[in-house]
Amino acid sequence: MQIYLPIAELSVNLFFLVGIGGAVGFLSGLFGVGGGFLLTPLLIFSGVPTSVAVASVTGQVVAASTSGALSHYRRGGIDLHLAMYLVLSSVLGAFGGVAAFSMLRASGQLDLVIALGFLVLLGFIGVLMLQESVRAIIRQRKGGVVRRQANQHSWIHGLPWRVRFKKSRLYISVLPVLLIGLFIGFVGSLLGIGGGFIMVPALVYLLRVPGNVVIGTSLAQVVAMMAATTIMHAVQSQSVDILLAFCLMVGGTAGAQFGAAAGQHLRGEQLRGLLALLILAVAIRFGLSLVMTPGDVYSMAVASAVR
Repeated sequence: MQIYLPIAELSVNLFFLVGIGGAVGFLSGLFGVGGGFLLTPLLIFSGVPTSVAVASVTGQVVAASTSGALSHYRRGGIDLHLAMYLVLSSVLGAFGGVAAFSMLRASGQLDLVIALGFLVLLGFIGVLMLQESVRAIIRQRKGGVVRRQANQHSWIHGLPWRVRFKKSRLYISVLPVLLIGLFIGFVGSLLGIGGGFIMVPALVYLLRVPGNVVIGTSLAQVVAMMAATTIMHAVQSQSVDILLAFCLMVGGTAGAQFGAAAGQHLRGEQLRGLLALLILAVAIRFGLSLVMTPGDVYSMAVASAVR
């Protein structure tokens, strides 16, 4: 069953779109991530224009993250004070990301920058996650105990402008909090990712946010930031395809339920290792797209009239 996507200006099989949304939703539920870093590349690899894929996925990330954020809120798993600082700074970063998105699109360099951005970002994060998960598995097999050292402070905690976050039991400088939010907002709006797979490690390992509030706080930040990003993309770049986003939402909502159930049968170290391999696979695919000759070589140059 073919449907026409008005903004993307192409016809796509409805079941294919719902299937992609369902597959990414399953992986999101399995690994506990938003899935934007997987969904955006899959749409690009499927032929959807880069600008439309990036802008439309932001709406799907909002829908996928809202239910999780509400669930954590009802259980008291969100530090609203910390989330407020993250939301404010990430929305400011999103303004810069959407502006950069529009400029790159106008100059014709958007596809190249998106591919390089995914290659560098996912490659770096994937390698770090794989190293950490392999070390954890080796220590576990040797009978060692994996310790988080959540109460130890680093040089970050000695920075000025300290603020007390009662829910997280932290008294830290607000500067790294704002910088993390700015970075996530800029990268998330430019690449079409929620950034939860970056935000959670940053909160845990840099700021020492307790595990009982880190996921909920990250989800609250993702919902607010990506909602603002969707509106900005719709107004400024006009690249949000509502029909595309809706089809992805339908599949993603159903797939996430099955993924969450399947994730209960795997250990945390195994999940992190599998997620790292998946992230590296996407990064390698973008790397190959930069060096391989495209199957359809053509030029967009305007031919001058010959008299």
